[in-house]
Amino acid sequence: MKSISDILQDAKTIAVVGMSDKPERASNEVAAYLQDAGYRIIPVNPLLAGQTVLGERVYASLADAATALHRDGIAIDVVDCFRKAEDIDAIARDAIAVRAGALWMQLGIENQAAADVASAAGLAVVMNHCMKLEHRKLRGALDQA
Repeated sequence: MKSISDILQDAKTIAVVGMSDKPERASNEVAAYLQDAGYRIIPVNPLLAGQTVLGERVYASLADAATALHRDGIAIDVVDCFRKAEDIDAIARDAIAVRAGALWMQLGIENQAAADVASAAGLAVVMNHCMKLEHRKLRGALDQA
C-alpha cells in the first residue's frame, strides 16, 4: 500500500470533493495551498457546478470531472474529501468508478467501511489527515535531505 509521501509525490491532479468558493473555508484554503505547490485542483461541488473556483471549473460530480479531464488525457490521482463521514461511502464508490489512485479523507473524517471498499478496489486510502499539513511535513523532510 502506498504511503502518504508516495501519494503526495506521485499525484498531479486532485479532485476536491466538497470544495467551497469561500476562501476562509478549509477546503478552499487547502486546495489553494496544494495548487500553489504545483498540483492541479479539480473542484467538485454540485451547488457550484459550472462556476470557477481558484481558476478551475467546478464540476457537479466526480464522474463529470473525470469525463471532462479524460478528453485531455488527464486522470484524477487523488479524491480529497471535505464531506461528512457518512457521505464518504458514495464518494468512495465514485472514486473507484473514475479509477482514481487514492481516496483521502481530511482531518476529522473517518469511514472504515468506505476505506475497506476503496482499498479492496486498489485505491490507496488515507483517513483523518490533512493534505496541506502532510505536504508541509514532506516538503520539510525533503528540504533537510
